[in-house]
Amino acid sequence: MTQAFQTGVKPAGKAGIWGWMLFDWAAQPFFTVVTTFIFGPYFASRFTSDPVGAQAAWSNAATAASVVIALLSPVLGSIADRSGSRKPWIAFFAIIKIVSLSLLWQAAPGSPMLPPLILFSLASIAAEFSIVFNDSMMPTLVAPKDVGRLSNTAWGLGYLGGMIVLIAVVLFIAASPETGKTILGNAPIFGLDGKLGEDARITGPISAAWYLLFILPMFLFTPDRQKGEPLRRAVREGFADLVATWREVRQRHGILRFLIARMIYQDGVNGLLILGGVFAAGLFGWSTMEIGIYGIILNVVAIFGCLVASRLDAALGSKTMVVISLVLLIIATVGIVSTGLSFTAFGLLPLSTESSGSLFGTPAEKVYILYGVLIGLAFGPVQASSRSYLARSIKPEEAGRYFGIYALSGRATSFMATLSFSIITASLGSARAGMASLLVFLVTGLVLLLRTPYPANKP
Repeated sequence: MTQAFQTGVKPAGKAGIWGWMLFDWAAQPFFTVVTTFIFGPYFASRFTSDPVGAQAAWSNAATAASVVIALLSPVLGSIADRSGSRKPWIAFFAIIKIVSLSLLWQAAPGSPMLPPLILFSLASIAAEFSIVFNDSMMPTLVAPKDVGRLSNTAWGLGYLGGMIVLIAVVLFIAASPETGKTILGNAPIFGLDGKLGEDARITGPISAAWYLLFILPMFLFTPDRQKGEPLRRAVREGFADLVATWREVRQRHGILRFLIARMIYQDGVNGLLILGGVFAAGLFGWSTMEIGIYGIILNVVAIFGCLVASRLDAALGSKTMVVISLVLLIIATVGIVSTGLSFTAFGLLPLSTESSGSLFGTPAEKVYILYGVLIGLAFGPVQASSRSYLARSIKPEEAGRYFGIYALSGRATSFMATLSFSIITASLGSARAGMASLLVFLVTGLVLLLRTPYPANKP
């Protein structure tokens, strides 16, 4: 009997597996169009007249959310192991996420800064807590040998969902500030006015509706663990389990080393995801349309990267895929921070500032996109293969606890990446210097991972 079916859960058929993978499809547009490519850059470049201050405020909101996620994810994971079912928790946090995203429509230019920052933080917290419970279902769905393929395929499917929403925004909603027309030459649908930020603000309600629609197959078809202990008892004993798990982790040296390495390199990955689009908008003054097309390019590449990684993970192992991905991300980050309006490679390669007048018309913009392609290839596999790395290293009945700690490892110090960006950007007045700080996290995490056994439960 395989590890996947030792927990009393009915084997997941094709509908159940597809339902589980569609969770990533449902969840990704929030990260794609709100956090990274549309709403975040809009907040940084058009919401206020102070782009540097807005970038720092956005980073601070992400930091606050990360602290809450880091503190509570392990607790919720332990409680989930005791209470059994994951779906009620996912439903609870779905309500918070959907309401928060829908209210982002109110973030008009010149309005108070605090409400959209709070809504963004709440949506981020709810999204990450839902991911903890969804990820903890994974070891019960397929045999261990298939976990890497399942994880990477689901991640690629998520990028496809995010890209579809992004394409819809770029083609039919985002308008040029000069002409008021979309890239297709038409007026934005629904009469949206880009000057009022409506092309970016609408991404909140769109992401909310997409999430509501596409998490339904998971609720309908994916098998959940049978209901366990009553909630009050589950909470009490979940806390006790968490304390025991922390003691246990210290004895499982390989898993501890993996979690520490992942904690550090994921800080750098999170920083790139949260701040990459914001940085590009500030550097080049890209409009929503240009940021959106850049995001489409990255997502197309990301889908390809995940599909390739789904096969390589099975052949080479999750650790090898994470190492390759981190190397690509380090190269890309060095490239990004070394690029200005008239140069790349820290000035060793001067570039013309003349624009061809077409999309991404300057040489610096084209170079930036090449570095972005490397990020697109790597940031899906580095996360999907990290997820399968852990899934191959634990038992299904402890998945909630360990994926809660896994979420902690992805968030415990993630405020350090965004906080370092905020401090350096504010103190030096340079977002490029702030982005450079992400290299410390990526390189340190890679070095630690190279010394970690695979699977992590090996001595």
